[in-house]
Amino acid sequence: MDINSYNYKTYIPVRFGDLNAFGYVNNDVYLTYFEIAHTGYWRQILNWKSKTHGLIMGKAEIEFLKPIQLDDEVFAYVKTSRVGNCSFDVEYVLTIKTPSGEQICTTGKTSCIFFDFEAKKPNPIPEAFREKMVAFEALVS
Repeated sequence: MDINSYNYKTYIPVRFGDLNAFGYVNNDVYLTYFEIAHTGYWRQILNWKSKTHGLIMGKAEIEFLKPIQLDDEVFAYVKTSRVGNCSFDVEYVLTIKTPSGEQICTTGKTSCIFFDFEAKKPNPIPEAFREKMVAFEALVS
């Protein structure tokens, strides 16, 4: 896994409430970390402000490689890997800062659907958004 292929990186604070009884980040919290990261990603790329259109998650995959603890300094890397008509795929890498550099602890992927909340149905991704995503990631459209 090459984290250098990711154009977006953000810090993810680990909160005490994220932990399970054993002192590790609980499994369900990883999707929250992905959501925090991709929200910042969309704001940076698209200047996202819509109240009527948004993203819903159609599918999520997580691969746990190393547990995260309270004092870990965690970073999330995010990239769009595929852009379709109404949906797109987003890949994530969570790392922990160590004295020898960043260590990958979790990878994941979500399939996101551009959704019209008023009409309650998927909508095509607006062309301006598509162009910005493709340009930011240097994807072949």
